[in-house]
Amino acid sequence: MGWLFIAPFGIVFLVFLAAPLLYAFYLSLFRSALIGGTHFVLFDNYAKAFSDPSFLSGIRFVIRFSAVLIPLQMLISLAIALMLDVVVTRFARFSRLMIFLPYSIPVVIGTIMWGFLYSKNFGPLGEIFGRFGATAPDFLGKDLVFFGLLNVVTWQWAGYYMIILYAALQGIDPTLYEAARIDGASTWQITLRIKVPLITNALLLILVFALIGTLQFFTEPQVLRFLAAGSIGPDFTPNMYAYQQAFALANFNYGSAISFSLGFVVFVCVYVFLFLTRKRGNFLS
Repeated sequence: MGWLFIAPFGIVFLVFLAAPLLYAFYLSLFRSALIGGTHFVLFDNYAKAFSDPSFLSGIRFVIRFSAVLIPLQMLISLAIALMLDVVVTRFARFSRLMIFLPYSIPVVIGTIMWGFLYSKNFGPLGEIFGRFGATAPDFLGKDLVFFGLLNVVTWQWAGYYMIILYAALQGIDPTLYEAARIDGASTWQITLRIKVPLITNALLLILVFALIGTLQFFTEPQVLRFLAAGSIGPDFTPNMYAYQQAFALANFNYGSAISFSLGFVVFVCVYVFLFLTRKRGNFLS
């Protein structure tokens, strides 16, 4: 009976996840050419990927992007969650809904909306700055596209992480706050010495989620690529480069190898972080 109950999930898992992954790995072990056909090359495609300047530049970008984005997202999400935790009015409930709302909007639609807002030609930003005789900042240009993407991703995900932290804050025993107040602790001391230390597991969770998602950065730059006038190339991120190799150049073997190479980088980064924090119990201590 147990196998019968898990069969629906098991079939979907095998057909739509396990089988495609195995097939992609199988493709990554071969190399196809117009002359000579398909040859088994074992891990040559992986060696090529880790010496490919386009792949390595994409890796450097997502690591640099993660180093800025993840702390920013966590600070914003934590600050909002802490503020909403002390406000119990109807306005607070409405605020939680509005802050979470961007996460419920499909990423493609949200990115297109920001592409319109960023546009110098037909977006409201250019018109507002034009009324004052100034030139609007080009968040799709080479100099500012990093910050433009930073804003889009933060807007999209901060509300989701805020809900996780807010739920963790709601699980703290209120008697701890009462005991701290009796001992003369201020609101700021309660926040820093009780609330934040007690939700470090939730902070660690969203940090890992953010790290995995950011290293696989794809949708936002892929959508904005056609509006960015050359600022975002086909090898802007590793996932975009794999997409270009597989679906623009029909190089499925090398595209599969790039995807698994990126998966290896993600695994190593997450494992190293968890290894460095496991002995201390949390990453804030």
